[in-house]
Amino acid sequence: MEIRHPTHPDQLRGSSTEELRARYLIEDLFSPTEVRTVYTHQDRVVIGGVAPLRGADIPLPTYDPLRSATFCERRELGIINIGATGTVNVDGDAYRLDNKDCLYIGRGATDVVFGSDSDTPAAFYLISTPAHTTYPTALARFAETAGTELGAPEGANVRTLRRYIHLDGIRSCQLVMGITVLASGSTWNTMPCHTHDRRTEIYLYTDLPAEHRIVHLMGRPDETHSMIVADRQAVIAPSWSVHCGCGTHNYAFVWAMAGENQAFDDMDQVAISELR
Repeated sequence: MEIRHPTHPDQLRGSSTEELRARYLIEDLFSPTEVRTVYTHQDRVVIGGVAPLRGADIPLPTYDPLRSATFCERRELGIINIGATGTVNVDGDAYRLDNKDCLYIGRGATDVVFGSDSDTPAAFYLISTPAHTTYPTALARFAETAGTELGAPEGANVRTLRRYIHLDGIRSCQLVMGITVLASGSTWNTMPCHTHDRRTEIYLYTDLPAEHRIVHLMGRPDETHSMIVADRQAVIAPSWSVHCGCGTHNYAFVWAMAGENQAFDDMDQVAISELR
């Protein structure tokens, strides 16, 4: 488990590309042999990933920094599969996840095991937050979750947003999670952009061809910085930072939030003309 500490926006001034990437970008999450995790002290979110090979199931361990007997002893967990079909076993119950399906695991789960159902591996993306109570484990199917259409062709940002874990969907203590898929020919996400000073947000980019990249913008709205991001890489956005980007190809991104509240619309909007 890698530990990352909070940063002040003033620390971005003069930061090199390497420093920005080391603080905010998670480049290599999906291992075939272990669950890789990053613990950010921004709202104490744990970001993880695993891509098990068929016949080689991988359990979710606990980690010394958590000081807990099991990973979910004091935490809840959201999982979205961005690979081929796989199975997550939770305390003896098997949940089959197709591509872009979401599984929520409540506080108190003891044994969580990841497996792939074919020679093409699943890729389980994990987001975990501290939890003060227990909600039941629940599965949401991508194909059965209503989408919200956003954007317009003239802005190159036509996209469909699906909410999985939220106040009117799968209930949680503080985690909010979903996925947005951009239409063919669209490349901008979350534009106009926003901040929300009460929550940390994390983006994981997926469905991006290997030779393509995304220019991700972060930082204060009047002092933005950019990072070049590849497929299956995640970006941590502190509460004071914008989080948006434009790709050289259409793609999808998993978004997850944790912090003061679960109101999806709690955003401080930033006009395009205000960006610097």
